[in-house]
Order: sequence, then C-alpha cells, then structure tokens
Amino acid sequence: MSRALLVLMLLGCSLPAMAQAPSGRPREIAGVCGTANWVCVSECIDSSCMENCLRQGCEEALKRLEVCTAKAGCAPDDTACSARVCGKTCQKAFEPAPPSPEKEKPSPCTGFAVEGGKPPKEVVGRWVLSAATLTPKPKDSPTQLNPEPRADYERILEVTPEGCFLMRTKLEDATLGRGNALEVRAWGSFAVTDKDKVALRTKDGQAVGPVCNKPRVIGLSKGKFQGPHYSFSVEDDTLTLVAEDPSKRTFQFQREKPEDAQQPPAKP
Repeated sequence: MSRALLVLMLLGCSLPAMAQAPSGRPREIAGVCGTANWVCVSECIDSSCMENCLRQGCEEALKRLEVCTAKAGCAPDDTACSARVCGKTCQKAFEPAPPSPEKEKPSPCTGFAVEGGKPPKEVVGRWVLSAATLTPKPKDSPTQLNPEPRADYERILEVTPEGCFLMRTKLEDATLGRGNALEVRAWGSFAVTDKDKVALRTKDGQAVGPVCNKPRVIGLSKGKFQGPHYSFSVEDDTLTLVAEDPSKRTFQFQREKPEDAQQPPAKP
C-alpha cells in the first residue's frame, strides 16, 4: 500500500461535506442553471460539493427537462432530440446566452501572470482525481474512500512549470440533461505558501460546451472565487491535497501519462 493511500485512509473528516463548498450556496437565479452554479462548481473537487452547487435554483429545472425527454422517448444517442422536442423546457432550464458571448480560451495559462514563485517540479503536470474522502460516519467508524469518482464529474488538475493551474470539471448529459454538456474551467496561480502548503488563487474561468444543442462559452470572470488552501504531498505518481480547514478533506490525484491522454474517455 502506498504511503499516500495510507494517509488518505487515516485522515478523517470532522465536519460534513459542506466544509468543502468554496463559497457556500450559489445564488439562485430565477430557478435556472447559470453562472453562479458554474462558479461554485469550478472550486469544488468532490462530487458532493458539486451536487450542492447544482442543487440551488438548478435542480428542479433539470428535473423538468429530464421528465420531458423521458416522455418524448429520446434515444440515448440522439443528442438533438432534447432541443428538438423539449426546446422550450431546455431553454427555461439555463440562463440565456449573452448578446456578445466570450471567445473560448483553450490555453488560458499561456501568458498568465502568476502570483508567487514556481511550484516544485514534482507537482508540475496533468493530474486526474482518483479518490476522495467521503462524508464522515460516526466517530468510531473507519474513514471510507470513493476510489472511483463519478464518471460524469471527471476532474483534472494541470499545473504548469511557471505556476499557473487549470482545473477542469466535465459535466455530462447525465448531469445536465440530454444534449447538454459543459466543461467548467478555472485557472489562476498555484501559489506555494510554504514547503508543503498551497493556495489555488483562481482568477478567471469559463464553462464551455453545448447547451440545448447549441455551442456556448460562459464567462465566469465575475465570480467570487475564494481560493481554497491545501497542504500537498507527492509520492511517485500520486498527488495528495488535504484541505486546510477543520474538515481535513483529502483528495488523491494520479499523474496522467502521455499514453493515458490518448485513450478515449470512459463512458459513464
């Protein structure tokens, strides 16, 4: 058993999952899914935090869309069915597109002015979330792990040699409804504040993908990013982050190797 995994098993949580939510509950916007939800998701790591972000103002709208597509009998591989048959319901579930949408920033770390020095070499690379501590059980119960995070909440962390980080969260149609899929991206400085402490100082973000079967680029620059703090350790190809708060929520990432990046993503 690796030392990092042993650490993950021994570290418990003393507070519920809400401790990881970066900015509390997102502001409800007329019962639709919108920017407030995506900003909240951008600073989450575990699925319970993301579910809380989508719950406020967004959950009921997505349920109505799910009911509509189920009644319409949309085939699983028919991504246009939702927009064609349930177009009005889908449009009511999401914030309308702005008159002048942003342009996508596919490589936001290029030319980004980071705060602080360069990160340790062993942290640089592309990391995929592989395990996280779950909501704590009674005090005498052993800490449990979720070794396989939900496939529809794929979480990837990239750290550049200059000290920029890019966090990606993929929300598939299993979460957002048939014909909808967003990649929520947040980027900023991977600011090492001590030899084993780091603050993820998010500066900007975008949510990119089809909404109601139409391409969307949703800017998150007006979001109130909190900049979560963690202690970190690297052992072989494992990066472990432990939240610097009473919850001590722990997240384990595996380094993505070049051959892994070439593999098609697994279906949920």
